[in-house]
Amino acid sequence: MRLTTSTTGSGPRHVALVHGLGGNGATWAPLIERMIATNRYTVTTVDLRGHGSSDRAPSYALDELADDLVENLPHGLDSVVGHSLGGSVLVRAVGRLAPARAIYLDPGFHLTLPTTGLRGRLFWAAPLVTLGFAQLRQARKSAAAKALYTPAVRESIARAQREFDGSMAIGVFRDVAFHPIAPAAPEVPSTIVLSDDSPAVLPDTLAAELEGLGWDIRRLPRVHHDMQLENPDGTFHMIEDVL
Repeated sequence: MRLTTSTTGSGPRHVALVHGLGGNGATWAPLIERMIATNRYTVTTVDLRGHGSSDRAPSYALDELADDLVENLPHGLDSVVGHSLGGSVLVRAVGRLAPARAIYLDPGFHLTLPTTGLRGRLFWAAPLVTLGFAQLRQARKSAAAKALYTPAVRESIARAQREFDGSMAIGVFRDVAFHPIAPAAPEVPSTIVLSDDSPAVLPDTLAAELEGLGWDIRRLPRVHHDMQLENPDGTFHMIEDVL
């Protein structure tokens, strides 16, 4: 599927950024500003299917989203960065994209949602209710941080939400929950940056297993899941050496 992409800057290092669920390429603006200011980067963003200016689709399976990345992003980039859902998609495409480095910000590798037994059946019997409750708890945790976003960032998020095909959300959560990333060596050199909220998307036990298999695991303390919006300076400094 053809996706909307945008490229900024003219630096020697070409980096792609893949947003999370409900975002779009424009929501990377705070991080892009810091990257472009160094004159070292050319940055390409992408709107995943059902997000931003990209078309909506009849299906939003993670494998299809990954195929879209392979079709629309240049191969052999210096690095590709994926946040949250973008990390779940990137890890399924990275071997084919073959960047020199993959960077994952709180990637959705293993959601802490029930998938087995009675609890799992009850949870997924009414996902609009159960997922809505889980998201409400997360929203309350990060509300104070979001109140400090600049007006431009808040408007960018609101615009992305208006353009987002919300019908995909339950299917995406189900896909990630029922198809977690199995521990394995990275296909390309890979860095994961975790926030204080990271156990919800990548449990500490899995992070430790991945580190033992050669993944570079880093932690940015005192930030929530949307670290690139809450603390773009800290996020940039955390990954600048591998971008």
